Amino acid sequence: QVQLVESGGGLVQAGASLTLSCAAAGRTFSSYAVGWFRQAPGKEREFVGVINWSGGTTYYAGSVKGRYTISRDNAKNTVYLQMNSLKPEDTAVYYCAAPRYLSSWPPAPYEYHYWGQGTQVTVSS
Repeated sequence: QVQLVESGGGLVQAGASLTLSCAAAGRTFSSYAVGWFRQAPGKEREFVGVINWSGGTTYYAGSVKGRYTISRDNAKNTVYLQMNSLKPEDTAVYYCAAPRYLSSWPPAPYEYHYWGQGTQVTVSS
């Protein structure tokens, strides 16, 4: 069982940077890949990126590649989402999630089993 809690959201201006954290409770957190998703009002949830268990491999959606960076500190049971050059269209509730089992890379959306409650990111123009 893994419990995830996001933090770090807020209101920023376009072009700013923001770092989200995903803190996990669970002894085996370091064995899980962790993904980030976002959902804007009136839109479907969108995959943002994922990091493997060791932090050595990442995969990003095209819309954020080059602007967002995922990292993790397994000693702190925390995964980070560094967001640079933020745009108004990045406004969304951001969620971290972890798959219970990993059968492919990157994990398919349906493989994510554990979810956090989300943190709001608002980018003003």
